[in-house]
Amino acid sequence: MKKPLFFDDQAHIAEQFTIVEDHTSQLAALAFHKVNAYKLSLQNQAYCMSRAELHDLLQSTLFNYVHPCTVLQMVSYFDDSSDN
Repeated sequence: MKKPLFFDDQAHIAEQFTIVEDHTSQLAALAFHKVNAYKLSLQNQAYCMSRAELHDLLQSTLFNYVHPCTVLQMVSYFDDSSDN
């Protein structure tokens, strides 16, 4: 029996996908908790962080996302025609 010439890396790709998927779901859960904490601070003044601190936390962590299409448009990716 001959050994395959190339290493089969399907397990590695699947593991990387699982890691990225877990990371994304953890970030989504963290964002959900941050938004809920901010909503609670709007209704209840007796909270561990002030409303301004939670607002700054949301501004610095959640509202700095830029959609990939925006970045591609900024670098004029869609203006150049590619010859295939």
